[in-house]
Amino acid sequence: MSQAAAPSVETAPSQRFALTALILGGAAIGGSPIFVRLSEVGPMATAFWRVALALIPIFIFSLIKKDSGPKPEKLSDYAMLILPGVILAADLAAWHLSITMTSVANATLLANLAPVFVTVIGFIFFRAPVSRIFVMGLALALVGVIVLKGGPSAFGNGDLRGDGVAIIAAVFYAGYILAIGQLRSRFDTVRIMLWSTASAAVCVFPLGFFFEPQMLPPTAYGWAIVFGLAFVSHASGQVAIAFALAYLPAAFSSLTLLLQPVVAAVLAWVLLNEAIGPMQALGGLVVLAGIMIARRG
Repeated sequence: MSQAAAPSVETAPSQRFALTALILGGAAIGGSPIFVRLSEVGPMATAFWRVALALIPIFIFSLIKKDSGPKPEKLSDYAMLILPGVILAADLAAWHLSITMTSVANATLLANLAPVFVTVIGFIFFRAPVSRIFVMGLALALVGVIVLKGGPSAFGNGDLRGDGVAIIAAVFYAGYILAIGQLRSRFDTVRIMLWSTASAAVCVFPLGFFFEPQMLPPTAYGWAIVFGLAFVSHASGQVAIAFALAYLPAAFSSLTLLLQPVVAAVLAWVLLNEAIGPMQALGGLVVLAGIMIARRG
């Protein structure tokens, strides 16, 4: 990928600092499947609370940070700030729906095709150069994810319609990454996340309200889960990723997010007593190796 990062409205940190933020953001989002699994409300309602409650810390931080960079001036500026949230809402809806239609392994594997779509879309529409080393690293990381999730045999337990919905979720997530990456050359992290998160909440709410049996978690434990999902996975994870996208190419950033299934496997082992076998450990190592190779490209 190109070595030059997009111009930023913030003081440029080193790429190493941006990469650290990206990795931490990917790790934070990696915990989201655990929160979703433990949630006391349905997948669409959980998706709504994920973005709605995340507005609390993001809004508070926007008040504390008085200088938030350039403000939107034209109607097109507001439309561009809202667009990532609309795409994210579609991604969350498709992702959660795919889990109910196909196997969890298939949904996870196919949703992780997002880096492929980011690379292809970036190359076709934004003329982003792609090196052979990067493609090798991308392919190796995807192989690692397949090994982590049980190998090619894991695809046998799925449903073609659900698999298709999972692929659609990957396309939407690729669009979200690219949209955030384009905005980061004009607006700062907090402004982008405030507008995109609010628009995502508005778009997801009707899905939860009309298609879920209940919207409100019935216990304090249930509220703690959705608050954790909102504060850790979205307010922390997505904000860190949006910040990093100002300084790192979108394709490499999306590739680094393949750390998510690795983190999810580790958290499932620690919190849910789901053992990590030799194949899962090997898959995690292959993912890391692929990311390291892609970084050289």
